[in-house]
Amino acid sequence: MPFEFQRCEIIPLPEHQTAFQIDGIEKIHWYHAGNYPRPFFFPLPGPSGSPLTRMGHPGASNHEHHRSVWFAHHDVDGHDFWSDNSGTRIIEKMWLAYRDGKDECILATLLQWQTAKGQTLMEQELVASLIPGNNGELLFELQSTFKPVKETVKLGKTNFGFLAVRVAKTISSYFGGGKITNSEGQTGEPAIFGQSAEWMDYSGPVPVLQNGKRVTVTEGITFFDHPDNPHFPGHWHVREDGWMGASLCMHDPLVIKKAQPLTLRYLLHTHAGPVDQDRTSQQARDFAQRPGFIVEKGSLKHHQFEVRRAQ
Repeated sequence: MPFEFQRCEIIPLPEHQTAFQIDGIEKIHWYHAGNYPRPFFFPLPGPSGSPLTRMGHPGASNHEHHRSVWFAHHDVDGHDFWSDNSGTRIIEKMWLAYRDGKDECILATLLQWQTAKGQTLMEQELVASLIPGNNGELLFELQSTFKPVKETVKLGKTNFGFLAVRVAKTISSYFGGGKITNSEGQTGEPAIFGQSAEWMDYSGPVPVLQNGKRVTVTEGITFFDHPDNPHFPGHWHVREDGWMGASLCMHDPLVIKKAQPLTLRYLLHTHAGPVDQDRTSQQARDFAQRPGFIVEKGSLKHHQFEVRRAQ
C-alpha cells in the first residue's frame, strides 16, 4: 500500500523550531528554546502569504518581549513572566505529540514556568492546531492547561497575560492604517480597552506582490475567547500601536489549584478583507461547539503520547 501524504503536517526543524505546513508550505514556526526567555509562534500569515504579526514594537526598543504570538503573565506568585529582564523563563520540558492530518495538524508540548532561580512554579500543557480555511485563510487554535507544581499558584491582578498578539506594522492603527473592532461593534482603543467581548479583530492594509507589482490588500486577525474560559466574555488589553491581548486577570487575581488545573482555549483566524460581523459571529459559534483536545499515553507502537479531539 503506497504511503499517503497528509495535507497538514508538523515538521521538526533544527535550532529548536517546529513548522506547521499546509500543502507542503510552511505557515507558522514554533520557537521554543535558544536565547529567548519564552517560546512563541512566528509568523502568522494572511491569505496573501504576508506576515500579519511581527517581532517587537515598531517604535519602542524596550518591547523586544513582544514576539508575534506568545504566552506570558506579569505576576505568577509574584514573579514577572512578562518582561525580558526579570530572569524568569518558560521552557519546553518535552514535546508530547505531533499529529498530521487531512483537516488539521496538531502539536502538543509540555512547558515549565521557572523563576529566576530555576524553581518551576507550574507546568503548561500546550496544544496548538492549524486548520486550513478557504482561500488561504487559517484557523490557529490554542489550548493550554496550567497545573501548579505545589498545591496552588496565584495569578496576580494585571492587564498582561495570558495570550498576546503583536500585529504587523501596517495593520496597527498608529503606525499603519489598521482598525480594531470587537464583537460588540466598538472600534478603536479608547472605546475597546478594558471592555469585555467574545472576540477582538485587528485588520488593515498589507503589501503584496501581484504580477511583479507591489499592491495593497486588506487582511486581519480575529482573536476569539472561548465560553469555557473563566470570566467569559473576557476583558481585552488592546493598543493602537498594534497589539491585542486576552487579559484574564485584568480585574481580579486567580488562584490555580493542583487538583483543579486551569484550561484556556483561544482561536486566531487570519482572514481576507475587513472584519465581517456576521461571518465572525458564526466563527465564534463554531469555535464554541468544536471539541477541545485530549493528550494521553500512547496506545500505538513508538508513540509515547497521543493527541486527539475530545468526542
